[in-house]
Amino acid sequence: MEKRTDWYEHPEYYEAIFGTDTVREMDFLQALSARHGTGGSRWLEPACGAGRLVEEAARRGLKVTGYDISEAMLEHARKRLTPAERRRVKLAPSRMEEFFVPELEGQVDVAHNLVSTFRYLDSEAAALAHLKGTRRLLKPDGLYVLGFHLTDYARTTPEHERWLGQVGKDKVVCNTHEGLPERRARRSPMRNRLRITGPGKDWLIETTWYFRTYDNAQARKLFRAAGLNVVAEYNFDYDLETPEKRGSRRLDRVFVLKPEPVSADAQPRLEAPEAGPTPVKKRASAKTPARQRR
Repeated sequence: MEKRTDWYEHPEYYEAIFGTDTVREMDFLQALSARHGTGGSRWLEPACGAGRLVEEAARRGLKVTGYDISEAMLEHARKRLTPAERRRVKLAPSRMEEFFVPELEGQVDVAHNLVSTFRYLDSEAAALAHLKGTRRLLKPDGLYVLGFHLTDYARTTPEHERWLGQVGKDKVVCNTHEGLPERRARRSPMRNRLRITGPGKDWLIETTWYFRTYDNAQARKLFRAAGLNVVAEYNFDYDLETPEKRGSRRLDRVFVLKPEPVSADAQPRLEAPEAGPTPVKKRASAKTPARQRR
């Protein structure tokens, strides 16, 4: 058995596990935009990963900008696009807390990140920088649709999930383990194991990291600090007709965020961020994807 350490270097196997809900997710996002936002065609995907939603959005005629910290994922995303789709898509390497494109400022109808990637931002400062940067790119009625699992700090047992997938003749088995949350450190330990077996192949890809933790109050406080209002909440069933109500105990959460109106007198002058290093589901019974990616 050959051991490897980064599942994000293998987009085809990653997507065999986490790429099964693409059409349903895109239907849900477009319905959200029609109900709560502008219904417009300029979209942004932070941490776009291997590009499954980028491809689907371009196929539907949307203009898409995506970014990710992983060059392997971006290369996979580029290769999956047809020439016509490439004309509607711009992909770039970037970290979530650093992304900025001047020509997109105030132009984005929908930004979205549905797969808990937001929790890779390991500090309040990084999370706030990402949210403020994304808010800056949205139209006044644009939406940021942000999905991740909230944390039950009272949990006393680890969580484990298992999925099966197939790539050609290769069988893919995925086991994800989330340890107990550390309330003071605001993090929980994560481990993912991909076992890939096929003709002449036996790989074990083990990846470990920490996710930042949020309960509902912590998440809402952060959104307010970033100038974003929660206009609706859903879960990873992606059902527009069953929004989550205040007090819901479900931890899989999709927040529909909209910029808080700012008066002209109070609006600060924003400078472009300094250039930084160029560069990243769980669901109800979820998939836990991505790092700073997806």
